[in-house]
Amino acid sequence: MCGRYATTKSEADLGLLFDAVAVAEAPPASWNVAPTDPVPVIRVSQRHDGRVVDTARWGLVPPWATDPRAGARMINARSETVATSPAFAPSFQRRRCLVPADGWYEWVRTGKQRQAYYMTPRDSSVLAFAGVWTMWRAETLTCSVLTAAAAGGLAAVHDRMPLFLPRDRWAAWLAGGGDAGELLRPLSEAELEAVEVRAVGPDVGNVRNNGAELTAPVQVSVPQEESTLF
Repeated sequence: MCGRYATTKSEADLGLLFDAVAVAEAPPASWNVAPTDPVPVIRVSQRHDGRVVDTARWGLVPPWATDPRAGARMINARSETVATSPAFAPSFQRRRCLVPADGWYEWVRTGKQRQAYYMTPRDSSVLAFAGVWTMWRAETLTCSVLTAAAAGGLAAVHDRMPLFLPRDRWAAWLAGGGDAGELLRPLSEAELEAVEVRAVGPDVGNVRNNGAELTAPVQVSVPQEESTLF
């Protein structure tokens, strides 16, 4: 799954990167985004005749939900079932978005210890997570991040990973419809190798901590035979 990530770019920077118009001020830069936090998203708006940079609550709240807190359990949508899930399928067909991120976190358990890892592009570029969105009670924009089976070196940290899309898939993804199998096809080996797996300190485990220091690398020595996914 993807339960924590970092996103630090301004709405102006995101507008330039994604060729989008900012219609909402991006949330403050965060190196420790947690479920239900406000996050920047890029989506297509008919009202603005194209892509917009908007702000959504992380955790999709289905229209039938009576309490927005339900979104805390729906921060991720599995790419294998997003097209058929009652909660996610309508958004998959008509309401897709890109969720910009600097990188994401996962934890590995070794004995009684948990080691945090930060996955981020080696060239410091921005990742575009595949996402879906919906409006709850016509007033709250909410979203979920799609996940896929982890591959390459990323699989050593967790068995799932956020599905990030290369630039050449952005337009087709945002357009809606299309061949789900083609849009959600596995990333290439080169795309996976472009992501660095970095051990970081334990402070990221507390949602009250925030700052660039959370992503700073630390030295760890973890015997592979003693590690288990957490």
